[in-house]
Formats: sequence, structure tokens, C-alpha cells
Amino acid sequence: MVRSVRVRVGGRVQGVGYRAWARRTALSLGLEGWVRNRRDGSVEAVLQGAPDRVEAMIAACREGPADASVTGIEVLADEAAGAFTGFEIRETA
Repeated sequence: MVRSVRVRVGGRVQGVGYRAWARRTALSLGLEGWVRNRRDGSVEAVLQGAPDRVEAMIAACREGPADASVTGIEVLADEAAGAFTGFEIRETA
């Protein structure tokens, strides 16, 4: 079974290496998808993989890298199951 979610992380999450950290963490968990900065200062990601691995990534996103200060996270179901190969950093949207 594959779970796919879209997460938006708020707080001090830009300029602290959050995207690179998210990519490394997602790959270490065997997840696929992408991560990008948003113009509103948040970070958005689509995470896809085994449900327990996706949950582990969501938990990790609540903390983020050492220099981040996460103030909130929104998790929504995503319909992109099967649409990704690997995990990429995308351009700001």
C-alpha cells in the first residue's frame, strides 16, 4: 500500500537548509516526491511511500533541521500516488 500526502510547514523554515534536509530524510526513509519553498515563507512537500514511512517523515517535519523553528504543519491527502520517481527539490512557487 502507498500513501501520498501534501504537507505545508510554517515557521522559520526558509534559509535554514530545510529543503535539503527534507530530501535527505525522505530518501533515507525510502520516500518519493518533492519539496519546495513557497513565496509566503512556508515549505511545501509531497511525500509518497509506505504509510509508516510517510508518518515517520511527517513526525520529522514537525522538528526539521537544527536551525529551523517549526510553528505548524498542515497535512492533506494527495492524489498523486505512483506519479514520482525519487525525491526532488523544486523551484519556489
